[in-house]
Parts: sequence; structure tokens; C-alpha cells
Amino acid sequence: MGNPRITKLLQAHKSGKEEALDQLIPLVYSEMQKMAKGRMRGEDPDHTFSATALVHEAYLKLINFNRIDWQNRNHFYAIASQVMRNILVDYAVKQNAQKRGGNRYRVTLGQEHVKHEVNLEEIISVDQALKKLENIDERQARVVECRFFGGLTIEETAKTLGISEPTVSRDWKAARAWLNRELGEEG
Repeated sequence: MGNPRITKLLQAHKSGKEEALDQLIPLVYSEMQKMAKGRMRGEDPDHTFSATALVHEAYLKLINFNRIDWQNRNHFYAIASQVMRNILVDYAVKQNAQKRGGNRYRVTLGQEHVKHEVNLEEIISVDQALKKLENIDERQARVVECRFFGGLTIEETAKTLGISEPTVSRDWKAARAWLNRELGEEG
């Protein structure tokens, strides 16, 4: 995630230069694909939402955010994690409503959720708990968003949020503990 051209192209696109988009796509697509694959890895093979579909939908939403003052590529990837979260939650809510009538399920958020299977009910439960955490500690919520919904590593999360790796590790540990308590109360 280290290409400084991304920042310049994001700012050029925001200022109305449509040709910047043609140059931006190949620079961000592979990183967004990596994020989406990390998020989708381990999902049910019959899952109807693919990593590629997640990237395409997220990218389309991101390029239409003209009101965002893109500060740099890290800001772009942090927003991309939030957009992926919203897309996955919306998808999970729709699927859950169709299949199970919207029941809530107990979830334990652990290290394995970063890169492995997460079912639709878990996505919804984590999203609801994460909304509460945002009111308590917004940075911890952003760390969870990058790790859980964006599929980013500790190092990638640190770069994306502009904080140190030890801070990400501490926030990830604290947020997981808080979320596990919160999710345990719902189960």
C-alpha cells in the first residue's frame, strides 16, 4: 500500500479530472482485491458474494464519494474497509432476513476471524456491537473494521490508520475482549 501516486490521483479525481480514474484503478484494484480475498477467505463455497464482487461494489461506491477530502492512500484504504463492512453487513442482513427471519446469534470474535470463515449472522452481530464500540473508542473500532471487515494484517492496519503496530496490537486485543463480552451478553 505504498504508492504515493494514489493520493495525487484521488485528489485529481475529486477536482473533476475524470482521466485520473483510469490511472487510479490499476493502482488500487490489486490491494482492494487482496483485502476482499482476506475478508472472504473461508466463506461457504456456495456464498453468492465473491471477493471480486465485493471489490467492484466497494470501488464504485468509493469513486462516487466526491464529498470526501482524500488525504492520502491510507485514508482511501481505511474508507475502503468501512465501505466493505457496510456492503457485507447489508448483504448479510438481506440474506439473514430471507433465510432465518433476522434472529441474532452468539459470536466469539477471535484471531481466526481475520482471515477465516465468518457467517452472515456473525457479520450482523459484530457490526451491531462495533457500533457501540465506536461510541466508546473510535480508534479501536477502526482497528476492528480494518482487521475484521477489511482483512488487513496488523502492519497494514497500522499503515492505513497512521498508528504504530504495537498500538494496533493493543487496540485489537482490547477491542476483541470488549466485543467478546458484548457479543456474549447477546447470545
